[in-house]
Amino acid sequence: MRFASLALTTVLAVATRASANQHIPEDHYVWGPGGRPTTMKHVRRAGKATSSSVKTTAQSTSSAKLDSSSVSLVSKGSSTSTAVSGTSTKVADRSCTNGPHSRACWGDGYSISTDFDEKWPTTGKSISYTLELTNTTCNPDGNGERDCLLVNNQLPGPTIYANWGDTVSVTVKNSLPNNGTSIHWHGVRQLNTNTQDGTNGLTECPLAPGDTKTYSFTATQYGTSWYHSHFSSQYGDGVFGGVVFEGPATSNYDLDLGVYTIQDWFYQTAFQIETEATANLQTGSAPPPADNILLNGTNKNAAGGGQYGNVQLTPGRTHRLRLINMSVDNAIRVSLDGHPFTVITSDFVPIKPFTTDWVLLAIGQRYDVIITANQTPGNYWFRAEVATDCASSNNFYGRSIFTYSGTKVADPTTSGTTAPNVCQDESPLAPWWNTTVPSSDFFSQVKALYVDIDVQQVTTNNKSIVVWGINLTAIDIDWEKPTLEYVVTSNTSYPQVYNLIELPTAGIWTYWIIQEPSGTKVPIPHPIHLHGHDFFILGIGSGVFNTATSPATLNFNNPPRRDTTFLPGGGWVVLAFLTNNPGAW
Repeated sequence: MRFASLALTTVLAVATRASANQHIPEDHYVWGPGGRPTTMKHVRRAGKATSSSVKTTAQSTSSAKLDSSSVSLVSKGSSTSTAVSGTSTKVADRSCTNGPHSRACWGDGYSISTDFDEKWPTTGKSISYTLELTNTTCNPDGNGERDCLLVNNQLPGPTIYANWGDTVSVTVKNSLPNNGTSIHWHGVRQLNTNTQDGTNGLTECPLAPGDTKTYSFTATQYGTSWYHSHFSSQYGDGVFGGVVFEGPATSNYDLDLGVYTIQDWFYQTAFQIETEATANLQTGSAPPPADNILLNGTNKNAAGGGQYGNVQLTPGRTHRLRLINMSVDNAIRVSLDGHPFTVITSDFVPIKPFTTDWVLLAIGQRYDVIITANQTPGNYWFRAEVATDCASSNNFYGRSIFTYSGTKVADPTTSGTTAPNVCQDESPLAPWWNTTVPSSDFFSQVKALYVDIDVQQVTTNNKSIVVWGINLTAIDIDWEKPTLEYVVTSNTSYPQVYNLIELPTAGIWTYWIIQEPSGTKVPIPHPIHLHGHDFFILGIGSGVFNTATSPATLNFNNPPRRDTTFLPGGGWVVLAFLTNNPGAW
């Protein structure tokens, strides 16, 4: 079923402590450069929402969501794809075939020069998977059995593979006896398939114990991502797995090693850790440290038990490795002794390749890297270190062994390089498709932005700018009445705790000044993730964003583009994205 009511608007929700229902406040609208239309009477229609409207329909509306523990988004925009202007020196060649020496190619008029927000192939193929969630125990590092929630009895769960343009169909069976669930497809655009986003309380009701749901959507992007439970902190107990949409690449390589998952691991359950972390947060204390770092679901523990994972390298060949940070609380740096990484993506977005010894991954971030096996055959340490400069803590570290084929696997004797200690995205992250983000509206509006940015709030200038001063209040949603249900039933009497921001105008650029106020009890970096879109990172800074001086430091000329980034501790980040995907995000 397609909901016509999703054709015209976008709404964003940010948590508050109040509980009464209300219409969206006037300062929570983003109308675009012209502001609120003077010739249009904005009529609010309050209607009775029915719980069955979202519970029983799981097919095709579009949704997006901006996450840093306290914000979520609902959007009603144009239901057609709006192009983000992008250019490349490469031209698609219909006869070009993807291979080890031609990874920029794809075929049938599509190649690395194709911005996947503008167009994508339609293969006519449907790729189907079945995932079953079960309550069980696991012992990934030899420390001892603990309660786990696993997908198909695996840690991590099975990887979903499809080609660019395929239809992906995943049937999820919830065999957890005491937990609901929903599965979110991290970074997947979900263009015109908002109900498939898997965010309980926003786009659907949780899947009850014993129930089954089939998620279906088109792989309009290509690259690497992951799926995970969006039910409370459930994914921290094992409900996650990789996603690979095959497509072109910005660098050639011989072999694809697949996804390589990186995660913090706690010996208590995620629900126990969440309780402790929430209590600590209210007093300004740190959450409990993690106990270990797992690499592809395994590692030795601090006492020496367990086992290291092993990856085989072919001498003289180049290998693509798809790095994903699936942690609950840790930002993590990784490196491979003696083998620099050539980085070719930031999240789904292909970038101009650059080389580095270490890569820092925030929670939810992905980097695809190329490794050249050109060293003396032997065993080499793959290192994963908790990023203490990002206020992350762990009682141990991650290690695995990369071995040249033909060599006996043994503990390496190799040495690593010194890791950086700056908590920010890797650089340079230059998107392959050169995009200039329009700046004139931002510059003209920010001069007249009469808002105290250094306070806990969410407000707009009614035009193109949103100011969000994050606080310690988590978003409060109603699993029985998801935000999308209000949208599709034209019920604008939203609970105040949803704290919605509405973007009624399709095809406009919106600018988000996100600030960690100076008075916050816990001035630590936050991962920021957007559903239904990716965003451009115009700039970051320490201290308070200054409307007089900070705008001059922003970059609008092909800035980094991705779906997950950092908000610096005690600082700010400015993001921009186009309203080109309607839904509740």
